[in-house]
Amino acid sequence: MWLKLLESFDDVIDNISMYRLMLYYLIGLLGVAVILSAIGVMHFSAVSIAISVGILVFASYLINKIFAAIFNAPVNPESSILTGLILGLIVPPSPTGTGLLFLLAVAGLAIASKYILTIKKKHIFNPAAIAVVLTAFGPRQFASWWVGTAVMLPFVIVGGIVIARKVRSEQMIGIFLLATTLTTAILTLATGGNLGIELKNMILYSSVFFLGFVMLTEPYTSPTTQKFKIWYAVIVGVIMAPQVHIGNFYPSPEQALIVGNLFAYIVGSKVKLFPTLFRKYKLADSIAEFSFIPDQPLSYLPGQYMEFTLPHDNPDARGVRRYLTLSSSPTEEQIKIGVKFYDEGSSFKAALLDIDQNSSIVASELSGDFVMPEDPEQKLLFIAGGIGITPFRSMIKYLVDTNQARDVSLLYSVKNEAEIAYRKDFDEAKRKIGSQIYYMLSGRSAKPTMADTFKGKISLEVIEKLIPDFEERIIYISGTHRMVEELQHELHQMGIVHANIKTDFFPGYA
Repeated sequence: MWLKLLESFDDVIDNISMYRLMLYYLIGLLGVAVILSAIGVMHFSAVSIAISVGILVFASYLINKIFAAIFNAPVNPESSILTGLILGLIVPPSPTGTGLLFLLAVAGLAIASKYILTIKKKHIFNPAAIAVVLTAFGPRQFASWWVGTAVMLPFVIVGGIVIARKVRSEQMIGIFLLATTLTTAILTLATGGNLGIELKNMILYSSVFFLGFVMLTEPYTSPTTQKFKIWYAVIVGVIMAPQVHIGNFYPSPEQALIVGNLFAYIVGSKVKLFPTLFRKYKLADSIAEFSFIPDQPLSYLPGQYMEFTLPHDNPDARGVRRYLTLSSSPTEEQIKIGVKFYDEGSSFKAALLDIDQNSSIVASELSGDFVMPEDPEQKLLFIAGGIGITPFRSMIKYLVDTNQARDVSLLYSVKNEAEIAYRKDFDEAKRKIGSQIYYMLSGRSAKPTMADTFKGKISLEVIEKLIPDFEERIIYISGTHRMVEELQHELHQMGIVHANIKTDFFPGYA
């Protein structure tokens, strides 16, 4: 039952972009804060909160447009608005006198950091965090993190759990919270402090949850692979503990975060491309492939993805950004993406269909652990549903181009034969490196007419029949979240260990 409820929940949030969901979350928190202040529960006035947030959002939006014009960069209004809202929850709401100057300064510094504190067009620090660090060292104005209060805590946690689920960062956030808690406990006991009081203060009256859910997970300033995400969470979590200090210097939450940002930059992807469309063409029913010429060489592993930003008029709830797997192989000159389209699709995909050689598009945040193992002797089983085929096209094309005859089997599920994408590439893999390729047609009226094509859905019975040695293989699953979760659950029940199952999914097809 819980699995079904979780699937239904995922179906809802997968149709909203991460950035738009974060926007709703922050607006919701500020709305709650205004209401609580109006009834006298919080010590800030509702009017001060509303005016301060309005100033921060407007200033961030306007300053972002100015910098974008100066640097000839695509304008992403969501990003600047999110920055203003985050600042509204962590700096004191004081919209008069020196307080007003502080609000304008911190908004300006946050936006400026995205354009100035960069290396190879990639910004290094979380904008809100570095802004309040700079104002603390300069004008001696500090972040109060007023969102970290007991009355706001339930709303921060409930909404934060939704955010964590959306960006699949539950593990990273959990490790961060555990690192902070353990460090606090160990140092408190070591110095003879009151553990109960310290933990109570950390939970009820600190920034730990808001920083963890909102700022730690910011994709541009956090690591892109799971191993480094764990280390990042530990580093920030340890420094966040209030007992940590160097002499008389006690790091603030924002300082802890920017130390983590530096680590993330050192170990992470530093790529930001401004590619030009090479061609677009139909791959299969409702599926198109877009090939781009990168403006600089791109080194990546087959199966990795990037975030594509495509500014366009009147963006819908999915926003102007989308994470898309590179369907191309590193052996190819162009970078390619395969995209599924629907009759009533998102504004992003409508803009993508209209893209031409003069369109502005940005590709950044090269990420992903959904890649092949280094051992060429390891047997592999790829299971794809619909547009989830794109990482496997990248991997198989790479094996063909580099003449690696790995033991690879692919099960590819579509509704009918007209939806099969990359058929020529997979036929080539069968001929040249001996890959096993099977197509499953799940549509009610679908009729197999081609070799290695069968009627039905991918199930354990099908896997056992077509790939009898599947237990000896590392199993990769890519497709809808429901398909990935169900197959993973069934394989676990069969005794396949977690380490031998790698999963990927494509949220929000529209």
